[in-house]
Amino acid sequence: MSRSVKQDKNKQPQSPKQENPWVELTQTVVTAVILAFGIRTFVAEARYIPSSSMEPTLEINDRLIIEKMSYRFREPVRGDVVVFNPTEALKAQDFNDAFIKRIIGLPGETVLVREGKVYVNGEQITEKYIAEDPNYDYGPVVVPEGEYLVLGDNRNNSYDSHYWG
Repeated sequence: MSRSVKQDKNKQPQSPKQENPWVELTQTVVTAVILAFGIRTFVAEARYIPSSSMEPTLEINDRLIIEKMSYRFREPVRGDVVVFNPTEALKAQDFNDAFIKRIIGLPGETVLVREGKVYVNGEQITEKYIAEDPNYDYGPVVVPEGEYLVLGDNRNNSYDSHYWG
């Protein structure tokens, strides 16, 4: 036995329900905010240079993008320019902004600044990037494990490891 089903030719097929445009806008904005937060926190962040401590490499008001992924895959090496947050001791002295400096000493190394030259483990290092030779003596100091000794490229105008240790 067969049945025939009559279709109403005048009946329109139902389209998917239209979403409220405000819901769609809200979803888009929330997604954009989450993506921006994730990128800024884990991938890259825009920065500007507020001081002359890294001249001539980085000039005042230079704008740069800080890439944050490298050190998830490798350890920092001497010569890297790094961005880091101040320690609690520096925050107590009212230094709250991130620092941008160059890694000079690695964990366990002995660093000495004497007569305008920088020595690591007794060997003078070549520094083609500095503004001028340092006019101070510092050390010798052994860099603690898990820490790095950093100096600004403008050695005589940089608040860096030779001040705070």
